[in-house]
Amino acid sequence: MTRTRLFTLVAALSLALSGGAQAQANIDRSERVKDLASFGGVRTNQLLGYGIVVGLNGTGDGNVAATNQTVQSLLQRFGMTVDVNAINAKNTAAVMVTADLPPFAKPGQKIDVTVSAMGKATSLRGGSLLLTQLVGADRETYAIAQGNLAVGGLGVSGNDGSKVVVNVPTVGRIAGGALVERTVPNPFESAAAILLNLHVPDFTNAMRLTEAINEKFGRGTAQAIDGSTVRVTAPREVDRRVSFASALEELRVGKALPPARVIVNSRTGTIVISEGVRVTPAAVTHGSLTVRIKENTNVTPGGPTIVNNNQVVAGAPAVATPDSQITVDQQPARAFLFSSNTQLSSIVDAVNAVGASPSDLVAILEALKQAGALNAELVII
Repeated sequence: MTRTRLFTLVAALSLALSGGAQAQANIDRSERVKDLASFGGVRTNQLLGYGIVVGLNGTGDGNVAATNQTVQSLLQRFGMTVDVNAINAKNTAAVMVTADLPPFAKPGQKIDVTVSAMGKATSLRGGSLLLTQLVGADRETYAIAQGNLAVGGLGVSGNDGSKVVVNVPTVGRIAGGALVERTVPNPFESAAAILLNLHVPDFTNAMRLTEAINEKFGRGTAQAIDGSTVRVTAPREVDRRVSFASALEELRVGKALPPARVIVNSRTGTIVISEGVRVTPAAVTHGSLTVRIKENTNVTPGGPTIVNNNQVVAGAPAVATPDSQITVDQQPARAFLFSSNTQLSSIVDAVNAVGASPSDLVAILEALKQAGALNAELVII
């Protein structure tokens, strides 16, 4: 094979590999609409309720006034009159019940609930939640919860006061423990247009989403309202609107690169550097200075005790002399140079080469930002 043919083959392979890598990069940066945005008004609703868990093995609230009053009110509903002071709720616990009502949930469907103790109960293991109303922010009842709890935690105590607690035994869940009783009104069916709200506001992504929708469904179908919302004209018929929304959320959009940011967690030392971070020409010197101080005490014995004519005369007292030893250990400073438009990989390699710790890296990044050499937003959390 001649050198010319070899050069041509290598060039062709390089072009194919680079083209394949570029195509792969473009595919990786594209996302479905359902992963990039959500439909306006189509959301979950939080529900809350106050209830009673019974059947506990002595791990309940005991003599808690609120729990005793709740038990008294419950018994009165069944025609029983009980003195509140005579109730000992050691097998009963007052709990708060929470649930998330998904969009389009219909009456009769089941949802999961979480039950959390709010009194002195030490464990909800083995308990059963009694009929509990779950209300929304408008104080209307949207679900009814009841059932046996599944508790992942464990708590064991001894007579001497010692105890062992694994996980959290005061919180449990009931899978499918609530029945939906009311439907939440949703603007999806009645609104004149569908609103797509981006998970992360970005003008570039809003424009790319608008262009992709117009290219797929026709010009004028979508209109970007701002950097977070895109208005989409949808069919008025419900069945056609559902099929339109299904095709819309599967549409792939080329996502724009995120802003250049360096995220630093000062508590854990975690540092995340995004792809767009660049550094202008700058020189960084990294070194460490360690000072050690060792304190010792030298004791000089005193004079001997003298016995003269049956009298004891004490000698000179012992003398304590402090002895301080100070040593300074300074590691040789290491320097590295950032050239123009240095990319992420070069930054990481340079910092790793000098053996910088997370705290040192934070100091280096802050110094680069103050010097104006770090072309990125530095966020410290």
